[in-house]
Amino acid sequence: MLEQRIQQHFIDSADLKYQSAQSLSPAIAAAAQAMVACMTSGARVYACGIGPCGALAQQFAAMCVTGFERERPELAALAITPDATWACPATGDVGVPDMRLARQVRALGQAGDVLLVLTVAGSEPALLQAVQAAHERDMTVVACFGRDGGELAARLRETDVQIGVMHERAARVREVQALVLHCLCDGMDTLLLGDQEIML
Repeated sequence: MLEQRIQQHFIDSADLKYQSAQSLSPAIAAAAQAMVACMTSGARVYACGIGPCGALAQQFAAMCVTGFERERPELAALAITPDATWACPATGDVGVPDMRLARQVRALGQAGDVLLVLTVAGSEPALLQAVQAAHERDMTVVACFGRDGGELAARLRETDVQIGVMHERAARVREVQALVLHCLCDGMDTLLLGDQEIML
């Protein structure tokens, strides 16, 4: 019984990835091009998410800096996090938790930078505030979300990039998001280094 359940996870994950390949590839390509244009002009990519999506953001930043599957110079990417160290300003006030990411975007972000937002529901106030802060800084937002994108999708501009994984189950969405990040890293490497076979 348990083995059948495990096998079903593999089947469901594979099905969603197969169904998403054609619909998501144009947006992923556009995001990779925006990120390469950003980094090659001296700007930076910031990545953020909450909970497990925050871990994906950190993984993406690490792959940009340390490399994906090929040797290349480091790419300027940084994961920003809403952890407790950002909760207490110098005034002693506990502050507004939803502003933790937005404060970092406002402090670090510049025109021409890119903010990558990873979410399942698209409703987290901290992420919505971060997107607003990015727009205030004239940054491009790349939003990778699940379901219908929630309020986040409604706040995106025409110049932003939407990568929507239209599925209700959070685990399936995050599995596709992990693949999207791999595709972004490979796409950036291809744009920077050319199309090469990966030596295993």
